Amino acid sequence: MTRDELLTALFPAGCSIQPGGFGTLRGMAELPGTGRVEIIGIEAGTPLGIEGALILSGHVLDLVAAASRAPLLVLVDTAAQEMARREELLGLNEALAHLAKSLALAAETGMFTLGLLYGRAAAGAFIATALSTQMLVALPDAYPSVMDLPSIARVTKLKLETLEALAQTTPIFAPGLSRYSPPGDRRDLAAGGAGRAAGRHPRRAAAARGYA
Repeated sequence: MTRDELLTALFPAGCSIQPGGFGTLRGMAELPGTGRVEIIGIEAGTPLGIEGALILSGHVLDLVAAASRAPLLVLVDTAAQEMARREELLGLNEALAHLAKSLALAAETGMFTLGLLYGRAAAGAFIATALSTQMLVALPDAYPSVMDLPSIARVTKLKLETLEALAQTTPIFAPGLSRYSPPGDRRDLAAGGAGRAAGRHPRRAAAARGYA
């Protein structure tokens, strides 16, 4: 599902979205009976680097400064954090932590934060965006991962075939949405209502099986 298809399904009355730099976006929508919804996100599988993380955290902190109580929807489709020496030397870890803490601050000040994973997300980019919201919902074709298996193979010096075998029984090694169910990190959301399958923490991932 593309970003435009997703927004049309979520907000039939329409929404206003402005693309920003480094794959970021900012917008708002109105829901009947609910009111204004603030929207930020990263799209098109863009890696999340220092600039993107600072843009997103700036949007969040602007809402906090304005004492907004509207819910904040965080759309996520990012490959991973930007893998470049420049990013590491300039402190990408601190920029990602700043974004995660900005989302935590928004929640503490009364803004409900909801992550919506509709594409890919991995590693630090996954943690700083989707996993830093109060609740995470994922579309059926979303593809989260801690780290892709070829990268794990390079870091651990284990054979890719060994990791592929481990991924069948050890969820932490395995990419894909279905792997979040065995550890108890999954809730199933169906059209017209929510049914709890497992999971005990609202920050943890929820797999969306249907969209109305």
